[in-house]
Formats: sequence, structure tokens, C-alpha cells
Amino acid sequence: MPPIVIHAIASAAYAALAWHLSRWRGAPAGGAHSDLNVAERLAILAPLGVHAWLLAQGIFGAPELRFGFAFALSAMLWLAVLIYWLESLFFSLLGMQPLVLGAAAVGVLLPAWFPGRLIADATSTDFKIHLALAIVAYSVFTIALLHAVLMALADRLLHRKGTGEATRGDPLHGPAASLPPLLTIERMFFRLVGAAFVLLTATLATGMTLSESMFGRAMRLNHETVFAVMAWLTFAVLLWGRLVRGWRGRTALRWTVAGFVMVLLANVGTAFVLEVLLRRG
Repeated sequence: MPPIVIHAIASAAYAALAWHLSRWRGAPAGGAHSDLNVAERLAILAPLGVHAWLLAQGIFGAPELRFGFAFALSAMLWLAVLIYWLESLFFSLLGMQPLVLGAAAVGVLLPAWFPGRLIADATSTDFKIHLALAIVAYSVFTIALLHAVLMALADRLLHRKGTGEATRGDPLHGPAASLPPLLTIERMFFRLVGAAFVLLTATLATGMTLSESMFGRAMRLNHETVFAVMAWLTFAVLLWGRLVRGWRGRTALRWTVAGFVMVLLANVGTAFVLEVLLRRG
């Protein structure tokens, strides 16, 4: 079967599941457990497994490592689906699942359209560890961004409800009914940011080690390094603000968006410019 057909099948499965779960069923009281039944849970694992196989074959299937912005985004969205699948074991996340599955439906197709670049001398174990850490860190930041958006949405709807404003006519009223409580989303959000910050720190450390061994200096002044360090500083300030100043809501969202933009520019944005705009294969 041609690879493009497998990509299309996985995409169609993600899209069908996103449509199915977007029929906004009510969340269980307190959001203590998932509304997903066994069939739905197994159905999500099917395209998730195919997606993982496509990523492994695309990146590591050839003697030389192949990578690019499409593989980065696809891997980020694969991990997002996996983490949400695991989180749904403990919380009702039906308000989030359709968004993630819909994005994954597009993400699984990207490597078929943009096959990336062959990276010479990138088969060492150290490089693979560095690349894996970067992908996981950026994936967790992606999920944290979605949590921040949903946290701001839940806060807004809670405020409107508290002031007596009607919410039945709000197009977001239905989706919001399936979200976990605001404090649950907030707790999940800061846990994700903390985990992603640790992963990003490890990514920068392994990158400095690789740079030292390959170029004789721990840090090169290029776009990837500058934006990665700026992202690290941005999220460090966010975590400091949470611990010291008690930041939450819109303040946390602003810092998260700023840090996420830096993360994208550090990896996906640079690769996109090289592969698509400058056509450097």
C-alpha cells in the first residue's frame, strides 16, 4: 500500500473520531472520570498506532535521519493525542479531544506533503536523544498552550455566569459543558508547563554538549539557539510568576503564547523557512 494512502487513512480516522466526539455530551459530575467508552478508547488507539509507525518509518526508516518542520509538527500532535488519551483516564476531556484529534488529522498528512531533509552525520545516539527531547518538550508545550486557552475560556464563562449574563446563546456554551472544572484545568496546565520546562532544559543541555563536540563551542549564535533560549527564559518567568506572584488566567495565557511562539520559531519556524521558502533540501 502506498505511504500516502496510509497517511490518508490515519487522517480520515482522526477526523471521524473528532466529529464523533464533538457531539458534546455532558461531562460527569465533578469531571472525575472519562466519558469515553471502551470502543471509543480503542478506536483512538488505532490511528495513533498507525501515526507512530509512519513517524518512525519517515524519520528513522532510511540509513540517514530525515527530519523537517512537517515531521516536527506531526510528532508534536501525535504526542498531544497520546497525552490526552492518558489524561482522559482521570478527567472528562471531551471538550478538548475533538480539537486535538482534528489537528492530528492534518498533522499526520504533513510529512506526505513535505518530506523534510536528510540530515548527514545525525545518526549518533546523542543526536537522537537530543532530537527526541526537543520533540517531546515542544509537544508538551503545545498541549500546555491548549490548556491555557481552555483555562481562559472557562474563566470567562465562569465570570459571565457569576455576573448573571446568559450563556445559553453562547456558541461555546455546549463545548464548555464538557470541560473539566477551572481549577482542574489550571492544575493540569502548570504541571504540563513544569514538565515541559524540565524537558526544554534537558534539550538545551544536550544541544550544548553536541555543539561542543561538533563545533568546538557550547553554543552557536543562530536563530534556533536564540529563540530556544528566549523560550526557556519566558517559561522560567511564567513559573516564577506562578510560584511568587500567583499568576493565573489571562496573565498565564499571555506568557504561554509568547513562549510558544518562541518554541515554534526555534524549531518548526526555522525548518519551514529552510525547506519551503528557501527550498534547501
